[in-house]
Amino acid sequence: MKMVILDGYGLNPGDISWAPLETLGEISVYDRTPENDTALIIERIGDARIIFTNKVPITQEVMLACPQLEYIGVLATGYNVVDIEAAKEKHIVVTNVPSYGTDAVAQFTFALLLEIASQVGLHNRSVKAGDWQNSPDFTYWKQPLFELAGKTLGLVGYGLIAQKVAEIAVVFGMKVIYYNHRPKQSKTQGVKQVTLSDVYHEADIISLHVPQMPETTQMINNEAIQQMKEDVILINTSRGGLLDEEAVAAALNTGKIAALGADVVTKEPILAANPLLTAKNCYLTPHIAWAPVEARERLLGIAVDNVKKFLEGTPQNNVAN
Repeated sequence: MKMVILDGYGLNPGDISWAPLETLGEISVYDRTPENDTALIIERIGDARIIFTNKVPITQEVMLACPQLEYIGVLATGYNVVDIEAAKEKHIVVTNVPSYGTDAVAQFTFALLLEIASQVGLHNRSVKAGDWQNSPDFTYWKQPLFELAGKTLGLVGYGLIAQKVAEIAVVFGMKVIYYNHRPKQSKTQGVKQVTLSDVYHEADIISLHVPQMPETTQMINNEAIQQMKEDVILINTSRGGLLDEEAVAAALNTGKIAALGADVVTKEPILAANPLLTAKNCYLTPHIAWAPVEARERLLGIAVDNVKKFLEGTPQNNVAN
């Protein structure tokens, strides 16, 4: 069984093992394949029946050029890189990897929020620059700090990650409200479902946990921002395209949004012209919320199980049904 991984580096830069996949067949691993080089994508797939991709697009053109292709494994939860309708037409199984990063992304949501609240990075740099040695007092702070206890956290979306964030927030003493596109009962006591407008109007901190779809693309725009509290804090560990980045940057610069913590941007890697790079109080990380080694090992394990189920004739996590 010939298998090809088109862009393996993101998942495995060398600190985990491909061995579980190697037991299932002959595997060729490419660290990176240019996303816009369709000819090279087709060449690398060759006569493989099974391929894996994270960000390399598998279009109808690619599928037509690779008639032996039977299985596309997306090494992520989101699968918009695959033309699902074309896959259905050709009866190609397409699987994704759901729920592998719940704990990791919830943890990172709070890493961003705690950095904004407590400014650990700023003060670490200050101490190492000599500011504490030269201080006339035993303590100082470079900018105001604040507690999470008593603040209202508004979650947009209430999937598994948002539910974990809610659990953590309650432990911090926060009030938690959430919007979900359909009614969903919370298992965490005291957490309440409200309208999206209520989240915008009531939350001191808004954290985004919805997929990017036509109806959610640039949902955080000028109209949404104007409904929010003054000095609202925004956290995005979901998809960069949920933000109108020009509008958010402008709101950061005026202080309407007090701070943004974002692990994702619309175009990745980030472009030099992205307005968030120069906006005030903007905390950016390079799409690493999913990246703890435990989460990546879990992802690979689920991907391997997906292939095994496919080979047994009982596909799981098939998004091209």
